[in-house]
Amino acid sequence: MKFTILSTMVAAASAATSVDTCGVFVHLFEWSHADVANECENWLGPKGYNGVQVSPPNEHITGEQWWTRYQPVSYNITSRSGGEDEFKDMVDRCEAVGVTVVADAVVNHMAAGSSGTGVAGTQYTNRQFPDYEQADFHHTTNLDTNCAVTDYTSQQNVQECDLVGLPDLDTSSTKVQDRIAEYLNYMYGLGVKGFRIDAAKHQEASQMNGYLKQLPSDAFVFGEVIEGATEAVKPEMYEGVCYITEFDWAQEVAPNVVGEGKMQYLKTIGESWGLIPSDESVIFTDNHDTQRGNAPLTYKDGSTYYLLNLVMLAHNYGYPKVMSSYYFTDHDAGPPGATADESSCGDGSTWVCEHRWTGIANMVNWRKSAASGDGEIENWAQSDDGNGIAFSRSDSAFVAINRAGNDWSTTVQTGLPAGTYCNVIKSDDTSSCETVTVNSDGTASITAPSMDAVAMHVGAAV
Repeated sequence: MKFTILSTMVAAASAATSVDTCGVFVHLFEWSHADVANECENWLGPKGYNGVQVSPPNEHITGEQWWTRYQPVSYNITSRSGGEDEFKDMVDRCEAVGVTVVADAVVNHMAAGSSGTGVAGTQYTNRQFPDYEQADFHHTTNLDTNCAVTDYTSQQNVQECDLVGLPDLDTSSTKVQDRIAEYLNYMYGLGVKGFRIDAAKHQEASQMNGYLKQLPSDAFVFGEVIEGATEAVKPEMYEGVCYITEFDWAQEVAPNVVGEGKMQYLKTIGESWGLIPSDESVIFTDNHDTQRGNAPLTYKDGSTYYLLNLVMLAHNYGYPKVMSSYYFTDHDAGPPGATADESSCGDGSTWVCEHRWTGIANMVNWRKSAASGDGEIENWAQSDDGNGIAFSRSDSAFVAINRAGNDWSTTVQTGLPAGTYCNVIKSDDTSSCETVTVNSDGTASITAPSMDAVAMHVGAAV
């Protein structure tokens, strides 16, 4: 097969979407639909998050492990998170407070195994499902078998063979493309305006575009494309098709947060680092896969992980997604049974809720203010030891981040209008927050605590 990228794909990614990618979205991994709805109303909307990624909402195999969600049985909206009524209620309630639901869409494959039953009672047999028959999958000369993904230097092997035994849908088929589009459009009709395409790397770009072009033009879509230096499939193959997961962002940036004296090198994060264009990239410190694999930092790393999140939210590269986890020690462990809410978040045993950490949560509206001007990084400053950095985003927002083991006190140009501002790293309550005074010339005297930050923006002027 000849693999090509079609010029007509450009329209898919360039069209205006319903998601403002200058904002911030969050992945509430394995939260129930009811809990997501409550969180949209009680936290995400008020804090300025403009999107929430939810776990795959369709029927999947039974089992307690997290990865059962990634083995589809049917496209019925029934999952561990709830049924279709609860899903629709969540979408409506989130949208009402300005939070767009981004559904994780598992459309590269179906469930593994010779037979089984889904969580809604749907039965399947080997490569035979209610939505697909054996001929709809990539296969050898026998319809019931296929090659396995074993050679990442071969694009054909990666995109036409079965990944870890999961039957690989033949996305070159018009029938398959139309069925996937029907499923995505059904969710769109329920109010979903964003989609994460799971395992996009295992689908040839023009074939993936075959179903994406059937979506409404304002649908926000990003594809999971895990990159590797010697691999045949490259993220740039999907440019113009959809937004792309930039896995290398964390791999390249985190060492500069972990290592002594390296924060000073973070000014130029972007294409000059070999990353994909900012206006097509979704970035993250870690996700549900990498925090169980090769993520350089996760919630388990405490303060350095927290600082990496602050860098992600403060810098002007990419569309950032905050990871919100549950505590785990077992790689396969599914979600805790506890309701995810204010009482369980951060309790040490159920839900981590990184998106509620004060500095992270309050940097969401900081980023909105930063994007209200031209959004460029200006007034760069750094400490003598290279552990502290400070910069403004045009004349709307300022941040100083200190990775050192001691406080960093300095006088800097903030780029902000004269006035008094909340340090939103500590609180965004303008009636009682810790304040910083900006002088008539835009300068301010600040102290960034060890392993912490100071951040101000025009939306939090006192």
